[in-house]
Amino acid sequence: MDEAPISESDARLLRYLKTLVTALTVTMIAGFIVLIAVIVMRFNATGTVPLPSEIALPAGVAATAITRGPDWLGVVTDDGRILIYGLDGATLRQEIVVSR
Repeated sequence: MDEAPISESDARLLRYLKTLVTALTVTMIAGFIVLIAVIVMRFNATGTVPLPSEIALPAGVAATAITRGPDWLGVVTDDGRILIYGLDGATLRQEIVVSR
């Protein structure tokens, strides 16, 4: 099958399109490298939130979740309570019963 020759305007358009595709490829590769670098830096970052080494929970209670506020620790227990402690982890400030 014979191919028709490409006109000069079509050749310029193809070169322009090739340049655009190359620029997009370079941009995507650079973006992927930046994304991987951010993920690696984030995983290597040390925690900056100080937590107590122990929290004084009542006997027979297990913690299911913990959160930290500006000057308190919140502990969700397996028996349906939220215990609010001071930052030392020993001073119980408030107890909230969660109804089921």
